[in-house]
Amino acid sequence: MSRGRFAGKVVVVTGAAQGIGRAVSERLFEECAEVVLVDRSELVHEVAAELCGDGRKAHSFTADLEHFEGAQKAIGQTNDLHGGVDVLINTVGGTIWAKPYQHYPPEQIEAEIRRSLFPTLWCCRAVLPLMIEQGRGTIVNVSSVATRGINRVPYAAAKGGVNAITSALAMEAAPHGIRVVATAPGGTNAPERRIPRGPAPETEQERTWYQEIVEQTVASSLMKRYGTLQEQAAAIAFLASDEASYITGSVLPVAGGDQG
Repeated sequence: MSRGRFAGKVVVVTGAAQGIGRAVSERLFEECAEVVLVDRSELVHEVAAELCGDGRKAHSFTADLEHFEGAQKAIGQTNDLHGGVDVLINTVGGTIWAKPYQHYPPEQIEAEIRRSLFPTLWCCRAVLPLMIEQGRGTIVNVSSVATRGINRVPYAAAKGGVNAITSALAMEAAPHGIRVVATAPGGTNAPERRIPRGPAPETEQERTWYQEIVEQTVASSLMKRYGTLQEQAAAIAFLASDEASYITGSVLPVAGGDQG
């Protein structure tokens, strides 16, 4: 950790109630960022309340980021509170179901895309005018190496879209002093989610399909293990910091050697 690295920086973290979003929020708060936590769950307020020290506190807002209105609300509230946004970190997403593609009904395919693509798409759109007006800013998207994986094609498609947003928006935004980068996490160990992404596998076949993902994830990693939340947060914090000032348009795999 580099304490003070984010001093004076206003950082919005989406999906901050748990998982990678929570871990990066905690890290950046320790590095003196003015952190704003956003999630659709009320749990985000509890997480924000736990972040306090040296007379500082984190703020939190609830918003449904699968819709543009929710993204506008979150960015607008942050701007009203802090007078700008220096860094946006988009962590919302995650596989809801695990199965071979031929077993996905259309409504589940659409739900996966809404969950793992649209929050990033909408939040980038909501913050961009503000960052252009400021003449500066950094957007860090969280993608996945699951763009090359089994039993979650709709999720892979959504994260492929996140990669495309990153590369294309970086070209548009660079003349305005804005960097757009991403990490692509591999399998990551985390505490049991207090808010499940979706229904747990119920049948023996569903459990087998999920286990196949676990085995493929470990096999694809050169280190043959899952990563930690702290390892994911460290990479995100680096890309969000001024230390990465000459990096834009890049997607950094954080997956033990799996390039996705």
